[in-house]
Amino acid sequence: MVEKLFWKDQYMKVFNATVVASEGGIELDRTAFYPTGGGQPCDIGTLSLGGDRINVVEVKKDGDRIIHLTEKDISITPGTTVVGEIDWGRRYAHMRYHTLLHIVDGVVEKYYGGKVTGGQIYQDRARMDFDIPMMDRQKADEIAAKAQEVIDEKRTVAQKFLSVDEAAAIPNLSRTLPGNELLKKLDSIRVIDIEGFDMQLDGGTHVANTSEIGKIRLDSYESRGAHNKRVSFVIES
Repeated sequence: MVEKLFWKDQYMKVFNATVVASEGGIELDRTAFYPTGGGQPCDIGTLSLGGDRINVVEVKKDGDRIIHLTEKDISITPGTTVVGEIDWGRRYAHMRYHTLLHIVDGVVEKYYGGKVTGGQIYQDRARMDFDIPMMDRQKADEIAAKAQEVIDEKRTVAQKFLSVDEAAAIPNLSRTLPGNELLKKLDSIRVIDIEGFDMQLDGGTHVANTSEIGKIRLDSYESRGAHNKRVSFVIES
């Protein structure tokens, strides 16, 4: 199984790896490239071998495999050593926005008794869909303000790996499927713990402290039905 360096060190920008296969995309024995999933887009960047630099334009999961798709089809002999480098500006933006959405999720649950029904991260914004009783633009502004308070409290953001029993004992750890359905599907139970505020199951990349997010702004509010309200956030600094 591929070693997920993006879990071991979410700030890793450059890494060494060995090619495992290159049919239909390059597979490595270890990678810092995050594959698309959980509402977070994949990393892009380069793979270097010898004097050649190959652009990685998409990274995706296929079961337990992580496939690096390149700008041009290329065959690399298995066993070849390569140096990977991710596009750090893109990755760090995703880390900030992903952590922001966790904070927003926590605010929605703690203060409004609502549920998140969807979300998507982009390099320049993030959106989240809610089911909140009597939701309106005023509440959306309140959610943004409460999220900013958490950001400004400079809380530590840590990743933890739990056993299935440990994870099952924590209420509402999985918020995308009812009960413990998602826990049963996973081999690695990874959670993101925002110190003293929120903990939830997640496989994405995050900043180490909420202060890294900076100042946020509610960009838009949209009603998409009685049980689906969409908000979009932008990080301004």
